[in-house]
Amino acid sequence: MGHAGMAAAAVRYLRSAGAPTVAGPVEALPRPDLRAVGEDERAPVDPARFRYVLGHFATGVTVVTAPAADPEDPAGPAGFACQSFAALSLDPPLICFMVGRTSTTWPRIARAGVFCVNVLGAHQGDLCRGFAVSGADKFAGVVHDAAPVSGSPRLAGAAAWIDCTIHAVHTGGDHLIVVGRVDALGASGDGDEGADVPPLLFHKGRFLG
Repeated sequence: MGHAGMAAAAVRYLRSAGAPTVAGPVEALPRPDLRAVGEDERAPVDPARFRYVLGHFATGVTVVTAPAADPEDPAGPAGFACQSFAALSLDPPLICFMVGRTSTTWPRIARAGVFCVNVLGAHQGDLCRGFAVSGADKFAGVVHDAAPVSGSPRLAGAAAWIDCTIHAVHTGGDHLIVVGRVDALGASGDGDEGADVPPLLFHKGRFLG
């Protein structure tokens, strides 16, 4: 499938799901085989080289969380560590994050229709590692409360938090681009909450600081 076909498929999906304009649960996008280049085109960049070069760009680290779509779900809330996060729009207030299509956590966030981005503090490297693994109870022993609008887990000690409703989902190669509309947000230095917490940074495969 070429770029035009991929785009058309994404548009058809988003229209059918209502993701760009309708708040609430969405379906995880299908996972077709995607190619960035055709068989007769130049070979793509070596993945190891891609990771090495892009690793020179220092990023903040977040944990994206969501409540259980069904309160009776024994799996409980969902969450995963995410470096691919950015502010997107001021009016309306939008943010975005990227998640791999093979993620087992994303479908649970999609079903919830809401999420909270927890911007981790410099002291939360171990917490990040816990949310980066699969198949474990990621919330075991993790102190959190409910974000004010979505009810998503808001992690104690985070530098900032952004409470969102899923606004749109777009394809991005082997990842999905999830756009969230901001419903509420806060930072560690707000009012009586205390001093600003320095952020956790990731650079060239390791945490800084």
